[in-house]
Amino acid sequence: MGSTHSESRHTSVLFVCLGNICRSPLAEGIFVHLVDQAGLRDRFEIDSAGTGAWHVGERPDARAEIVASRHGVRLESVARQVTDDDFRRFDYIIAMDKENLRRLQRMALALGSEASVHLLREWDPDADSDEAKGAEFKPIALGSPPKLDEVVTGYAAVVQKLTVKHR
Repeated sequence: MGSTHSESRHTSVLFVCLGNICRSPLAEGIFVHLVDQAGLRDRFEIDSAGTGAWHVGERPDARAEIVASRHGVRLESVARQVTDDDFRRFDYIIAMDKENLRRLQRMALALGSEASVHLLREWDPDADSDEAKGAEFKPIALGSPPKLDEVVTGYAAVVQKLTVKHR
């Protein structure tokens, strides 16, 4: 891309989990799907990454693919690890869980980054308490696949917030 996020006409959003094969590719795919439906794809740069490197180069986990396909969402990402450049390139870096949020915040601080680092559910209008807003998007491997209908509202809120903020 070559430019900093502040020079870009796009709103850039990076979704981050641990390995970048389950949660963050699913988040990326849902977000792309919602932005496409809203006719706003040309206004966003969207990607995903992991804080760990052990799945670099892999396609999304089969369980994430199944959840996505049931809802007409395509997962096209290939796993990669978060880089220092991501903190210059992206306006928003959105973590799927608190552990990765803390890692990303430490990285941003060390780099002097202006990227806005958040937990995914912060903007969820159905999260009516601080505890709910701090809820994590749990790894698929820790239980049944996430109920996509329960998280899409949160993504729609993120699309709405970022679209209004960057008009």
